[in-house]
Amino acid sequence: MTIKQIIFPKTSPSFCPADLSLECPVSVNGATASYAITAEALEDHFGARSHRAEDLIQAFEGHRKDIERVARQLFEMTAAHNIVLHSGHFRFAV
Repeated sequence: MTIKQIIFPKTSPSFCPADLSLECPVSVNGATASYAITAEALEDHFGARSHRAEDLIQAFEGHRKDIERVARQLFEMTAAHNIVLHSGHFRFAV
């Protein structure tokens, strides 16, 4: 499947305490999809001070463009509709 369109709505992410991640909606080729970013990635690469929701959301909002750029790359590489961004995805991001 070819990815033709990826739209990131400017909604606030949802905190998932079980996974220590933030989850965001996205539209991939017109279909509802989602992506998550781990607390570890937000701490390692975007300055989140802790695993608390407030700290993670602050780091996410401050670096949303960079995070969405890497999410876009992963959606395009995998053609998946649900992805999780881990710290390693940002180590090698262009």
